[in-house]
Amino acid sequence: MVYGDGETVEYDDLDAARAAAGTTWVHVTAATPDEQAAVADAFDIHALAVEDIHNQVRAKTEEYPGHTFILVKTVTLARGDTTFEGEIEADPVGIFLGDGWVVTLSTGTAEPIERVRQSVVSGDERLLHRGPDFTAYRIIDVVIDEYFDVIDRLEDDIESIEEEVIGNPTQQTLEELNSVRRELLSFRKQLWPAREAVGYLARGDPPQISQETEKYFRDVYDHIVQLVDLTETYRDLVSGARDIYLNALSQSTNEVMKILTVVATIFIPLTFVAGVYGMNFDPSTGPLAMPELNWSLGYPAAMLGMLLIALIMVVHFRRRDYL
Repeated sequence: MVYGDGETVEYDDLDAARAAAGTTWVHVTAATPDEQAAVADAFDIHALAVEDIHNQVRAKTEEYPGHTFILVKTVTLARGDTTFEGEIEADPVGIFLGDGWVVTLSTGTAEPIERVRQSVVSGDERLLHRGPDFTAYRIIDVVIDEYFDVIDRLEDDIESIEEEVIGNPTQQTLEELNSVRRELLSFRKQLWPAREAVGYLARGDPPQISQETEKYFRDVYDHIVQLVDLTETYRDLVSGARDIYLNALSQSTNEVMKILTVVATIFIPLTFVAGVYGMNFDPSTGPLAMPELNWSLGYPAAMLGMLLIALIMVVHFRRRDYL
């Protein structure tokens, strides 16, 4: 499409669009290699830049003779069958910015680009009366705005996990913590390159970026910085929740071990008494051969003695706050 002076015209022929006056915007999606090569030849786009889009390299901004290549990525949080199971999916969007033209190339649906295109078609005055650098800004701005949707969903997950950690932590809670940690790490890997790429544009280094448009890229840069800060904060929250979970698990284990130790300690002397009287030395062989075996009340006396020993130890442990 070609737009300017308050009107927008869509062309089926690339040469006709190039010859028309105004800002020329060509969007290439789901194209064959031959179609991509035709667009690249028409605008003298370097082949390495096109390869970078298909090779899933990190976001960046590079200057080539006659145009500037900007690679950003749309980010979505793909959910699995469970509540917190999912991963960050990133689709590259290539923006080639030249004098009076902009070419966008995407491998996915590129819904943000479609939203900006609809703004042009509907007659957005700011897009129609400004150059291709402002169109590039609007595309990048819409892409980065969707990052906030992802971070908001991660925030909701973290709040739910914190409630579980404090209320009733389970093994599933630990799996959810690890899942969110992986998502935040993947999200961070997308943010830092995007920050560098937009920072290059915010400084106005490429010749295709006008001084008037620099402030808009600075605004996008500020949004990315905010996202980076939020991501680091949420990573700290997840690490803190994980530490709380592990401490609670350790405390629970210590309580169980303490009870088992107390029970084992109580039964040690009882086992000793039972073991002594289990030797069954015949008292008829001599006065020292367990005369208690001939007592008529020997069994109840032994049981009463064992019970008394157990009660004394229980009282002792209670006074020491072991129970």
